[in-house]
Amino acid sequence: MNLDRLDHRELDQVRAIADAVLYEGYLLYPYRASSSKNQSRWQFGVLGAPKATAASFAEDPTMSMQCLLEAGAGPGSVTVHLRFLQLQVRSVEERSGAGYRPVDELVVDGRSLLSWDEARECEVELPTYDLSGAFEGAAPTVRTTVDVPGGEHIEPVVDGAGNELGRIVRRCLPLRAEVDIGAEADDGFARLTVAVANTHPDEAHGKDEAIRISLIGTHVLIVADGAGFVSLLEPPETAAAAAERCRQRRCYPVLVGPAGSSDVVLGSPIILYDHPEIAEQSAGALFDSTEIDEILSLRVMTMTDAEKAEARATDPRAAEIIDRCDQMSPETLRDLHGVLRDPRGPQATPEAALDPGDVPWWDPAADESVRPDTDSVLINGVSVAKGSLVRVHPSRRADAQDLFFADQVARVTAVLSDVDGETHVAVVLVDDPAAEMHEWYGRYFYFAPEELEPLDQAREESRS
Repeated sequence: MNLDRLDHRELDQVRAIADAVLYEGYLLYPYRASSSKNQSRWQFGVLGAPKATAASFAEDPTMSMQCLLEAGAGPGSVTVHLRFLQLQVRSVEERSGAGYRPVDELVVDGRSLLSWDEARECEVELPTYDLSGAFEGAAPTVRTTVDVPGGEHIEPVVDGAGNELGRIVRRCLPLRAEVDIGAEADDGFARLTVAVANTHPDEAHGKDEAIRISLIGTHVLIVADGAGFVSLLEPPETAAAAAERCRQRRCYPVLVGPAGSSDVVLGSPIILYDHPEIAEQSAGALFDSTEIDEILSLRVMTMTDAEKAEARATDPRAAEIIDRCDQMSPETLRDLHGVLRDPRGPQATPEAALDPGDVPWWDPAADESVRPDTDSVLINGVSVAKGSLVRVHPSRRADAQDLFFADQVARVTAVLSDVDGETHVAVVLVDDPAAEMHEWYGRYFYFAPEELEPLDQAREESRS
């Protein structure tokens, strides 16, 4: 079963996530070729040249993943889609006599053209892999060789008067890879193995040569037919042991598509959760990993005209980002700030966004049921509230700082609940010389009730 046989909604969602993975880190803010952040690129999913010299700093040429399938109504099969970027060198050449000479920049009618490394999208659908026998014993490993041709494309550069001032030459080298697919039974499930290796035959003698024959942003989409994938992040109890035996190398399988679906897995080189989604408030890709859309869009808006012109000249995808931010409406920018939803409501969806007239659950002062100064929590049969003395036993989520407080006596300053209904106890340490100052500023340490031991207050005070 290939991707095109998915229903429209599922296909759109799968493609959106896969494309986000493909271009993650492709180009970083401020999206200019001259920016030091963009001098070393291609951060994720790079299968490096296998015959590169040590001086080339090439990445590992392999990645592999294992995932679990449960039998469905049919005999079962999977189709693997290998997706990656192929580097394409864009050279700007100026007309010189009867020929051309390479230049870093060519200005035509006030528009700048730059030499730059672009990328071409590549997707290869491999032959369908039959799962027959994989749920009872093993299915044979099948190896497929993937060859991607290189090429050269020349685009003349002319000015408004029709004079040829130069040309743009785009060149890419051929790529070669091998994909191994195999499956075997494990506790009634089929454990599928997909391994991808860059097998380019040429040596690479430098960083630039190595990246030109690398697979960039590599990932796999696997579509099941007559079987269903099992989540490895949250496997059912019956699959927990088999899930533990799955091994991953430089990528990890997550379920993709609408929540509840189990027919597509993404072998991703970046960390994702099952059924990831693109936020509906996002106006488009920004490529810059870990950045917040709102902040990044505002940064783009503050760029000077000269900086924006350079970004547009750097890459067509950078030009799209600059133009989108320049044309962003106040309403779109407002949406980037986020949507407020009630996590305690039955539907945590955009449609369930709080009406401004509702009681603001995020503000304790507006919720009559919340009184941190008088609220209490029962610990080992003892009611603990503000003023209670407790002994600290960090355990549940202890970090290095918490461990320093082990077995120390603390005074409770408040009992609080978060929006998920969890209880937290705020304390100050009794023996801390700055305890009064911390309490005045509201700088508390927070522990879960099970990390605290109630103490006999009168006895502790008499000891002191």
